Amino acid sequence: MLDSVTKRRIDTARDILVGKVPDPKSQVEQITIALIYKFMDDMDAESEELGGTRRFFTGDFAKYGWAQLMSPRLGGHEMLGLYGEGIARMSQNPGVPPLFRDIFKNAYLPYRDPETLKAFLKVVGEFTYDHSERLGDAFEYLLSVLGSQGDAGQFRTPRHIIDWIVEVVAPKKGEVILDPACGTAGFLISAYKHIERTSAGADGVSTLTPDDRARMAQNLKGYDISPDMVRLSLANLYLHGFTQPQVHEYDTLTSEDRWNEHADVILANPPFMSPKGGIRPHRRFSIQAKRSEVLFVDYIAEHLAPTGRAGIIVPEGVIFQSQGAYVALRKLLVEQSLVAVVSLPAGVFNPYSGVKTSILILDKAAAKHSTTIGFFKIENDGFSLGAQRREIEANDLPPVRKELAEYLRRLRARESLEGFMPATGHIVPKATIATKGDYNLSGERYSVGEERHSVFPLRRFEDVCTLEYGGSLPKEKRTAGPFPVVGSNGVTGYHNEYLVEGPAIVVGRKGSAGEVTWIPQNCFPIDTTYYVKQTNAEESDLRFLFWILKALGLTELRGGAGVPGLNRADVYDTRKIPLPPLDVQRELVAEIEGYQRVIDGARAVVENYRPRFAISPEWPMVAIGDLCTIERGASPRPIHDFITDAPDGVNWIKIGDAPVGAKYIASTKERVSQAGAEKSRRVFAGDFILSNSMSFGRPYIMATEGCIHDGWLLLRNQSELVDKDYLYHILGSELVYSQFKKAATGGVVNNLNSEIVRSVKIPLPSTELQRSIVAEIDEEQRLVDGAHDLIARFERKIHAALARVWGEDATLSAPT
Repeated sequence: MLDSVTKRRIDTARDILVGKVPDPKSQVEQITIALIYKFMDDMDAESEELGGTRRFFTGDFAKYGWAQLMSPRLGGHEMLGLYGEGIARMSQNPGVPPLFRDIFKNAYLPYRDPETLKAFLKVVGEFTYDHSERLGDAFEYLLSVLGSQGDAGQFRTPRHIIDWIVEVVAPKKGEVILDPACGTAGFLISAYKHIERTSAGADGVSTLTPDDRARMAQNLKGYDISPDMVRLSLANLYLHGFTQPQVHEYDTLTSEDRWNEHADVILANPPFMSPKGGIRPHRRFSIQAKRSEVLFVDYIAEHLAPTGRAGIIVPEGVIFQSQGAYVALRKLLVEQSLVAVVSLPAGVFNPYSGVKTSILILDKAAAKHSTTIGFFKIENDGFSLGAQRREIEANDLPPVRKELAEYLRRLRARESLEGFMPATGHIVPKATIATKGDYNLSGERYSVGEERHSVFPLRRFEDVCTLEYGGSLPKEKRTAGPFPVVGSNGVTGYHNEYLVEGPAIVVGRKGSAGEVTWIPQNCFPIDTTYYVKQTNAEESDLRFLFWILKALGLTELRGGAGVPGLNRADVYDTRKIPLPPLDVQRELVAEIEGYQRVIDGARAVVENYRPRFAISPEWPMVAIGDLCTIERGASPRPIHDFITDAPDGVNWIKIGDAPVGAKYIASTKERVSQAGAEKSRRVFAGDFILSNSMSFGRPYIMATEGCIHDGWLLLRNQSELVDKDYLYHILGSELVYSQFKKAATGGVVNNLNSEIVRSVKIPLPSTELQRSIVAEIDEEQRLVDGAHDLIARFERKIHAALARVWGEDATLSAPT
C-alpha cells in the first residue's frame, strides 16, 4: 500500500518539474532516471559498508556519485553540468548492467535551470533503495500520472480494470505470461501480484520457492515499440523485485524475430489507432489487415499455446465493424478461441478518451468443445464515467466476475449450461452468431426480449411505436426558417417547413446510431435519422417512450462498415417495451424529470464555472500574443468530402470532442483524409486550442494530434514566463472571458479571431506566484467536481426508477 510520505515526495518532485517539464511522460522519465541514479549510489554505499567495493560510480564515473553531486561546495551550474553529463554517459558505464543501460539509453536533462535541479534532486535524495512493495507501489503511483499517448492510440489502462482481467484469466506459476503491447508493464505487475496472492498458504505466507520466483522472472515477458515505454516498464519491474526483466523494444506487428514464441497467458490493451498509412505487417498473420487493433487481436489468438488463455481490451469497432478484416477476425475467434465478451461502459478511459470498449476472453482448450459464447455487461465500474472518474458505490465488476467465473468453470469442466441464467449477461450459441455471416459480437443483438421480465406487460416494439425514416433535405436548403433540421449528430440547420409535429423523439440511424434525442418543437429529421411514431397515443406517453428508448441500449445494436448504422429490423427483433398504465407512465416521467432538473443544474455549474482572479495592480499586464503564437484553424470544404474511415485518417477535432468540464482533448469521433489534413490546421499534444464560436472562449489542452477547423484557435510556443497550468486557468477565467466577449463580433454566435486573442492582456505575476494561484484554483475545481458526483448520483436514481419498470433491484438504489 502506498504510504502518504512516499506519495507526497513523488507529488513534490512533479510539482518542481512541472514549470520546466510540462509533459507528464517526460516528468515520469526524469523522476525514473533520477531514482535509479540515486539507487545505484545507495547500492554502492551498501556494498562498501559490507566490506565490498563500489560497482557503479567508480573509475571515470566516480565523480558522478551522489555525494559529489550534492556537495555544498558545488555551485548550481556545476551541479547542472555534472548531473546532465552523468545521466548522458551512464549507458556507457562498463560497471552498469544491461538493465540500467537500457534505462539510461538516450537520457538527457531537458532544462537548464540550476535552482529547479537542486530542489528536484533534494527530494529524490529522500528516497532510499530497497525492493520493498512500498517502493513498487510508489512507482505505480508515479506511472498513474501518465495520460494519453494519443499519437499511438494508447491510453493508460485503469488499475482496477487490469486487476479484474487478471483475476478472470487467472495466470499461474510456471506459465509463460506475455503482454505484446506492455506500455508500463501494468498487466505483468498485476499478474505477478495475483500469483503471489493465490500462492499464499493458510497463514498468508507465500509458498513460492526461490526456483518458482526465478522461473516467474523469466516467464513474465513484455514487448513495446516505444523505447520510452520500455524504459519505464523495466524500471517498474525492477522496483518490484525483478533484477532482469524480460521486456524488449519490439514491433509486434511488423517484426518476425519473435513470431515463433508462444505464451500460456496473454494480457493486453493494444493500441486503438493505426499510424498514418496504416500498419504494414509481415505476411504470417492469418488476417490480412492494416488496422492495429485487428492485427494485435489476431497476433494474440495465434500466439496462445494450445491450452492458452487471454484477456484483451478492444475498441467497439472490433465488435461490430463489417469490413472484411473485422469479420474474418471475429470468425476466427468464434471458431477457435473466444469464450466470452464483456462490455465495458463508455468513459472507462476518461478523461483521456470516451471510447467504448469491450474485453475479449479467450480460452483455446475450452473453445474447442464449447458451442456457446458468454456475453456479459458492466454498466458501472465503481467510478463515475465523467471526466473526473470519482469513486461511486455502483460497481458491476464483482457480480460479473462471479458469474463469468462460473460460466468458465462449467465450460472447462464440460458441464451442462442448462439452468444457468446469469443476471449480468446471457449465453448465445455460436451457430446463432454465425447465422448472418458477420459474426457480430454485440451482446445486445442476441438478447431476447422475453428474458427481461417486467412487472408490466412487455409489448412488441412495433405494437407501441415504429421508427420512421427522416426525409431528404440538401444542406443548401437548411439555412433559414423557424424549424430545426435534425441529424444523427444534432441540429444541422433550420428550415421553413417541418416533417414531424413536435414534441418528437429522434433516433440516430447513421453516425451517432442509436442515440435518442428529445426535440420539443416541430422539426425536420433528415435521412440519417429515424423519428418515433406512436402506434396508439392513447396507451403510451411520448415522454415515457423517450426515457424507455434511452434505456433500451439501442447504441449497442450498431453495425456496418465505415459510418456505424442502426438497422430498425434489429431493433424490432430484439427489443420489447414494458407498458404500464398511462397514469403510472406519467408518474414515472414526473419522478425522472425531477432528477433530471437536478442534473441539469449541476451541469450548469460544471459548464459555467470559470476561475476568478484577485489581481494585484503591481502585476504586469502582458498581451497573450507576446506569450505564444496564435493561429486560426482551417476547414477543408465541403468537409463531408474529406471525412474518412481509412487507416491513414487524421483526427478531426470538433467541439463535441471536448468533454464537458474537461481540460484535455484526447480522442475524436471522426477523421479526415490526408488531403483534408493538408487543407486544415495541424495540432499536436501539448498545444492549447481555444473555441472561437460554440462553447465560446473555452480553452483545452491537446492530448493527441489532429486537425482543427476554423471554429478553433491554436495557441502554441508558450513563453517560459508563463506556467502552463496558469495559462490554462487564466484563459478560462472570467477576467479573460469578459474581454473576449466584449471584443468579439458576429451574428447569432459571438466569434473570436486571432487578433482579438492576441491583443487581450493577462496579469503575469512571478512563476512561483502563478503556481500558488494554480493550487488555489485546483482546490476550487475539487468543489466543482462535487457537481460531477451529483450528476452521477442522480443519473443512478434515473436508472433505478427505470429499473423498477422491469422489477430489477428496485430497492438497491431506490429514490430517497
